[in-house]
Amino acid sequence: MLWSLIKIALFVVLVAAAALGANHLLDMEGGVRIAFAGMEYNLTPLMAAIALLALMLGLWVVLKLVSLLVAVLKFINGDDTAITRYFDRNREKKGYQALAEGMMALASGEPRAALAKAAKAEKYLDKPELTSLLTAQAAEASGDRKKAEEVYKRLLGDDRTRFVGVRGIMKQKLADGDKDTARKLAEKAFEMKPAHAETQDVLLKLQSQARDWAGARKTLDAKRKHGLLPKDVAKRRDAVLALVEAKDVMDEGKSIEAREAAIASNKASPDLIPAAAFAARGYIEKGDGKSAARLLKKAWESQPHPDLAAAYAAIAPEETPQERIKRFQQLVKANPSHRESRLVMAELNLAAEDFAAARKEVVELAEKEPDARVLTIMAAVERGTGAGDAVVKGWLARALNAPRGPQWVCDVCGTVHAEWVPVCDTCEGFDTLSWKSPPAPKVAAPTGVEVLPLIVGETVSEGAAMRDIEGEK
Repeated sequence: MLWSLIKIALFVVLVAAAALGANHLLDMEGGVRIAFAGMEYNLTPLMAAIALLALMLGLWVVLKLVSLLVAVLKFINGDDTAITRYFDRNREKKGYQALAEGMMALASGEPRAALAKAAKAEKYLDKPELTSLLTAQAAEASGDRKKAEEVYKRLLGDDRTRFVGVRGIMKQKLADGDKDTARKLAEKAFEMKPAHAETQDVLLKLQSQARDWAGARKTLDAKRKHGLLPKDVAKRRDAVLALVEAKDVMDEGKSIEAREAAIASNKASPDLIPAAAFAARGYIEKGDGKSAARLLKKAWESQPHPDLAAAYAAIAPEETPQERIKRFQQLVKANPSHRESRLVMAELNLAAEDFAAARKEVVELAEKEPDARVLTIMAAVERGTGAGDAVVKGWLARALNAPRGPQWVCDVCGTVHAEWVPVCDTCEGFDTLSWKSPPAPKVAAPTGVEVLPLIVGETVSEGAAMRDIEGEK
């Protein structure tokens, strides 16, 4: 609106200036005398100005005629497109000008004006890869989804613009929530341009959501080959995909294939806890406890975790508590000061009824890093050493209100998961879960106390502690 008012004001100023100039020329005395071929012409100032304008116009016409004459001569000499190019030159100029104005209008938030300019550019230019794209974007910006879809479908008929058309319809299907169709379109776009980064990202996300792990691994490999993903990140994500692919195979009852796939994923990324635990259980099923122990020790050195401890316990399920303590010392010695190592040894000592040793492992944690699992163990220690009910229930009461401890937390949205999954249930991010304490207390996942019965039996559990409190009430 403001720009329109400015243009009107400028037009009025120019008209006024022209009128003043013409009036000034009429009032001037004298004139211009021209002598040519023995004849003399006297022109008033106004006539001289008009003659000058006429001369400039005539010169412009002559130049145009000369250009046309040159085009005709080229045509006569065998250039079949010379005359066509002469007339198309002005059309292209007008078309590109309209295209530029349409792009500016779209960037300025004027989709209706952009649509009009796109139609004008389409009239003058034979470049659908440019004009149709502008039309589709302007139509979407103005809310005309139907027109945008028509344009994208029209682009499918030309090899030069097919990728743009497929990508445009894919985005529309994503906006509509039709992920199955969007995935098929993304696969088609990926076939046409396998190095296109955005298409790779969209396809990988859709394949992960659809649990198409084999297809996701191919897409991930393409990202790696085209240098669009660091090698270490690609290696880690391929291990994640191999792991979930192995789990799917296990669900189908193909245990040998699942075992091999799990072991392969662990070798690709030894620090991936679920892969290490899954691969170790595959070795255990095979009767190869030594390989399972070696694998778990390596993973424990990188990041101790209750799942690794549970898998290590499964290597020798019939051993006595004393034998288990001795064997677990070989596991935790690679990372003895880690919180998980101390908690595991405390639980093992509880099973062996060595309450003094259990207290030694967790007393410092209870002071500096208290959570539900630590405080529950302290309650069991106090119970085992003969402390009164008031002391035991005091620890249990603290446990009920304490943080839940490390859990599988999404790095993107912060959602807590009961177990590791490759794709976050909330934000649908791929490989975004980390084992850590959530920033705020959330009731959504086990605390790690559930691992305790696997290691020490039913001696102590959070559920038993809660039953004691309910009984007291």
